[in-house]
Amino acid sequence: MTQLSPDTQEMLDSLRAAVSETLERKQRLGHYAVIWKDDRPVLVGEDAPDQSDCPSFDGQAVGHCICDGCEAAG
Repeated sequence: MTQLSPDTQEMLDSLRAAVSETLERKQRLGHYAVIWKDDRPVLVGEDAPDQSDCPSFDGQAVGHCICDGCEAAG
């Protein structure tokens, strides 16, 4: 692994802490989150919309469905 400069490492640590804090807060509030898994966005959490309702979800972004009238469209 490449050695990062101290400034770069500090920035990376700050970003990781901010993401961790935000995900923890969303979980405490019962909000879903969008994470990247297996080369596509995935909605996680108890209140996450069910992506299986949309057979042609194109994986571009949350709520971006190419079905006409699909509940996942928005």
